[in-house]
This record gives sequence, structure tokens and C-alpha cells, in this order.
Amino acid sequence: MNVRRPGLALVLIGTMAPLFAASLSSPSAAPAPQGNSVNATPLAIESWSAGSASLVPLMAADVQAAPVTHVDTPERTTSTPTGKPVDDLTFVKRATESGRKEIAAARGALPQLQSPELRRMAEMLVQDHSAANARLSKLAETKGWPLPAPASAAPPPAGTSSSDFDQKWTAEMIAGHERSVALYRAQAQGGEDQDLRKYARDTLPTIEHHLSELKSLQK
Repeated sequence: MNVRRPGLALVLIGTMAPLFAASLSSPSAAPAPQGNSVNATPLAIESWSAGSASLVPLMAADVQAAPVTHVDTPERTTSTPTGKPVDDLTFVKRATESGRKEIAAARGALPQLQSPELRRMAEMLVQDHSAANARLSKLAETKGWPLPAPASAAPPPAGTSSSDFDQKWTAEMIAGHERSVALYRAQAQGGEDQDLRKYARDTLPTIEHHLSELKSLQK
């Protein structure tokens, strides 16, 4: 019996060897990756079965057919550049109308003003703003830009023929010149037309001087 047992063992090993080899070549014997860990080692291509390999073109087709739902693109902006609240034609309109109003207000106040300093100030406003408007009108004519139609005569300032006329007229002139300074500064810094930008730069110091003088005469 001791001689037959080794022979029987060899026979059993010989018959099981093909089955053992077949189990090693089967993809089911390969250890499956645990969970969704990004550190899991991918299976070698050689270990894939024919059925697994047939999924590769299908996966590629699914990726190409997937619709794009979002693309990061910069937003378009149509906002006005900083420092330029109006365009050139709007500046011409506003500056012309502002100059006309200040000329009319100064002329209308001359017979009413009690202070000699304010009367001289009113005369300066008429002279300087008339010259500035003439330059702006000539520039607009050269460029072919329209000018606003002359407005009707403005009513006299509040307090006409009263003791506080000087004070109210000065306050109204200060407010008007503050708006004009802001308008001319914006145009001088951000105007599109080079000639109009130069006009704004050349005229701005005169308007700033008017504002400073009016504030010094305010009581």
C-alpha cells in the first residue's frame, strides 16, 4: 500500500493540473478593485476578457455623444467706461444748454444784484460763457454735430426784487457751476473725440475759477 499511494497522488495531481491552470487564466480569479478609490491599481489589458474589450468602443461613443451643458465664457459687458458718463454728442448738448442758462441767469440778475462784487461776477460769467459757447458751436459745426435749439428765456431766480436776491442767485450759480465742472472733467478725461476733449480741458479751468470766486462771495 505504501508503494501505491504516491502513484495515486501523482495521478490525481496530473488530472487536476489542467483545471487549476484554467482557473488561473479566468478573469474571475483576478481580485476586483475595492470601492471607488483613486489609488486602486487598474487591471492589465492582457487580463481583460473578449467581452470586456468589446465595451471600449461603446464607452468612447457614449463620451462623444454626451451633450455639453455648460461652457465657461467671459461675460460681455456693454457698460460705459469709467470716467465717461456721456458720449460726445450728449456732452455738446449739455454743455451748450448749461452755458446758455448761466449767460441768461447772469444777464437777468445784473439789474437786481446789490453787491458790486456780484455784479462784476455776473459780467464775467456772461463774457466767459459766451466765448466758450462760441468755440463749442464752431467745433460742432466743423464736425457736423447738431446743437440744441435755443430755449425760451428762463424765469428770474427765486427772490427777485427781495433783500435775499444776492444770496439766492449766488447759491444757484454755485450749484450750476458744480454740475458743469463735473461734466467738463469727465469729458476731458474720457471723451472720444480728440478736439472735443481738448476743448473740455481748455475750458475747465475757467469754470473752476468761476466756482471758486462764487464760493468766496457767498454769504
